[in-house]
Amino acid sequence: MNTARIKIRLSLVAAAMTTLLITGCAAVGPDYQAPQIPTPDAWTVQVSGQVDSGSQASLQTWWTVFNDPVLDSLIERARLANLDLAIAVSRVSQSRSRLAIAQGGKQPEATAGGSAQVSKPADDGALEPLAPADGFKSSGLYQAGIDASWEIDVFGRVRRSIEAAGAAYQASIEDYRDVMITLYADVALTYVDIRGLQQRIVYAQQNTASQRESLNLAQDRFDSGIVSRLDVVQAQGSLSTTQAVVPDLQLSLQWAINRLAILLGQQAGSLQAEFSSPGPLPRIGSFVGIGVPADVLRQRPDIRSAERLLAAQTAEIGVATADLYPSFSLGGFFGLQTRSLSNLFSSSALTYGLSSPVQWSIFNGGRVRANIDLQSEIAQQDLLIYKNTVLVAIGEVEDAIAAYELNGVRQSHLQVAESAISESENLVLVQYNTGLTNFNNVMTTQRDLFSLQDQLVTNEAGVLASLVALYKALGGGWDLNDTAVLAND
Repeated sequence: MNTARIKIRLSLVAAAMTTLLITGCAAVGPDYQAPQIPTPDAWTVQVSGQVDSGSQASLQTWWTVFNDPVLDSLIERARLANLDLAIAVSRVSQSRSRLAIAQGGKQPEATAGGSAQVSKPADDGALEPLAPADGFKSSGLYQAGIDASWEIDVFGRVRRSIEAAGAAYQASIEDYRDVMITLYADVALTYVDIRGLQQRIVYAQQNTASQRESLNLAQDRFDSGIVSRLDVVQAQGSLSTTQAVVPDLQLSLQWAINRLAILLGQQAGSLQAEFSSPGPLPRIGSFVGIGVPADVLRQRPDIRSAERLLAAQTAEIGVATADLYPSFSLGGFFGLQTRSLSNLFSSSALTYGLSSPVQWSIFNGGRVRANIDLQSEIAQQDLLIYKNTVLVAIGEVEDAIAAYELNGVRQSHLQVAESAISESENLVLVQYNTGLTNFNNVMTTQRDLFSLQDQLVTNEAGVLASLVALYKALGGGWDLNDTAVLAND
C-alpha cells in the first residue's frame, strides 16, 4: 500500500515537472539582436593608389611590408614573451571558468555526506526521574546518503546566465586580440623610433665633423691675418651647439631601447648591446589594402568586444527579469540510517525523500523591478559605448590615412630642400675659402643643413609611424582563424 502511494506521488510530481518544462521553454527578457550601425561607403580622405592597392588578406601580418628581418624577429619575440599579452590570455581562461560555472547551473547538484552520533543522557540530570535502576544506556545514530537538488529553468534564469557568461567569454577573446594588435604596433613604432634616433645621431655627428673642419679653416685664416677673431668664435659656438644635441638624442635612444625591452618581456638595459650599432630605417616594400569602412567593424577587436559586452548585458536583463517569476526546483535525499552500525548497509536502513519546492518573492519593496531597470540602463550605456567605439575607430583610420599621405608630401619637399642646402654648403665653403663671402653665411648654411637632415629623418620615421598607425587602426595583426588563445585556454 505504501509503495503504491509513493508511486502515485512520484507520478504526479513528474507530470507537474513535465508541464512546467513544456509551458516554460521560452526565457524571459529581451532576445539579443546585434545593432546595425551604418558606415560610410568609402573613406573621405583621399587615398593614394599605393596604399589602397594591396591585398587586405595580408593585414594580419602587416609588418612584413617593411621587409625588415629585425622587426619580424622582434614581433615574434614580443608575441612569445610580452607580459600584457600573457595577462590577456589568463583573463580569457578566467572568463571561460566563469562560463563553466554558469553552465553548471543546468545540472543537478548532489552532495554526499554522513554522520555518526553516540549519546547518553545523564543519570542525575533533568531526566533523572526516568532513569532505570542501572542508569541510561548509550545509543547511537549512523547515517550516510546523498542530497540532490536541481533548479528547473522554467523562465530561463540559468539560460540567460549562460548566455551572458558566453558573450563575456567571447569579449575576453577580443580583448586579447586587441592587446595583441596594440603590442605589435608598439613594437614597430618603438623600433622605428630607435632607428630614427640612431640616424639622427649619425647626422649630428657628421655635422659636428663638418663644423669642426670649418672651425679649423676659420682658425687658419685668422692665424694668417685674413679674417678677424669673430669668425673663430662663431665657428666654435656653432660647433658646440651641434655637439650639445648629441647627448639628448642618445638619452632618447636609450629610453626607446628600454621601452622595447619591456615590450619583449625583458629587463631594461638588456637590449642595449643588441642596438649598439646604428641601423637603417625600415623601407616600405609593399602595401596592405585598407578596404572600406565596413571592414573595420569586422576586423577591429575593440568593436567586436564592445558588441559582445552589449550582448552579455542584454542577457543580464533576462536574468533580472526571471526574478519576477517563481522558481521551481526538484530535491531529494537517498541514504541509509540506523541506530546500529552493524545494520547500516541492511535494507531496513534505507531512507529517501523527494520534494519539489517553489519559491516566489511576492513582495520585495520594488527591488526586482529596480534591478531590471538598472540592467537595462547598463545595456543602454553599452550600446552607446559600442556606437562610440565604431565612430572612434573610423576616425582613427581617417586620421592615419591623412597623416600618411601628408607626411609623404612633406617628405618629398624636405628631400629637395636637403639636396639644395647640401650643395649650398659646398659652394659657400669654396667662396669663404677664397674670400668671396663671410663666415656667417657658412655658419647659417651648415646650421640649415643639419636642421633639414634632422627634419628629414624625423619625418621619414613619421611616415613609417603613420603607416603603422593605419594598420593598427584597421585592426591588423590577428587572424579570425587563429585559435592559439583557445589552445592555451
